[in-house]
Amino acid sequence: MNTSVRNLAALGLLGAVLVGCGQGTPETAAGPATKQPTAAGTGPSPLASAAPGPGKPAAGRTAPPTMAPGPGGRTPVYNRRTKGAEKVVALTFDADMTADQGPRAARGEHFDNPQLIATLRRLKVDATVFMTGRWAEEYPDQAKSIGGDPRFEIANHSYSHYAFASPCYGLPTVAGPDMAADVQRAFDAFRDAGAVHVVPYFRFPGGCYDDAALRALAPAGVTAVQWDVVSGDAFAKDPDAVADQVLDGVRPGSLVVMHCTRSAAPVTEQAVRRIVPELRARGYRFVKVSELMGG
Repeated sequence: MNTSVRNLAALGLLGAVLVGCGQGTPETAAGPATKQPTAAGTGPSPLASAAPGPGKPAAGRTAPPTMAPGPGGRTPVYNRRTKGAEKVVALTFDADMTADQGPRAARGEHFDNPQLIATLRRLKVDATVFMTGRWAEEYPDQAKSIGGDPRFEIANHSYSHYAFASPCYGLPTVAGPDMAADVQRAFDAFRDAGAVHVVPYFRFPGGCYDDAALRALAPAGVTAVQWDVVSGDAFAKDPDAVADQVLDGVRPGSLVVMHCTRSAAPVTEQAVRRIVPELRARGYRFVKVSELMGG
């Protein structure tokens, strides 16, 4: 198994362990490298204009950029900035939690990572957190704090962290007719927590999607955001190995996937403490996905 597939398998295994399921067949899951984005659109998505829809900008704020729908109105997919040579990179963090993990949290399992958020603030790093609705419900104060800080933006990682295509590393699958509602339920959870900086972007759990999922999500009006650099932080024990993988993979316009879940990605904060200064020494600037896409 090559490095890219092995890293994607780690991402999927994170999801599989979170829901307590067995490992699936990672080689057959749809991955981010199999889809290409369409041209970026200039107007807000339906979510950005609906009231009181998620992603609606507050007074005096510009709507976040989105991409134009794909063929047949399919949800567009964005992987990285491909134009220009500006040294910018977007660090993104998946805040994973499933619909049925309340008992595990009650027993003391940590699906959050407040130290990571504090480090990003201390290092003055703009970042995008792809949050599940269940995470926002479990940690509403943190969701509000992250979503109220202009350095961050909250994007959608589904409500339940169930898969939107099958097979996907053993994850249970959301039925096609329920996909748009699952995404909306997560946006509702962000709103109920009091998050302000919410953007109309969506990341598929496990990175798995197909044409049927892109069609089913069309009513949600989101832009799907994947990545081009896998950090390998899922279940990693060596922060330097994670940092090396990110530093080796980043190019101008890259979009990095990491995690904000102590229980399943315990060394991410340590890795970030090395990644940030080394990329800055190379001339990189950290941006949120909205800025990367808008550029």
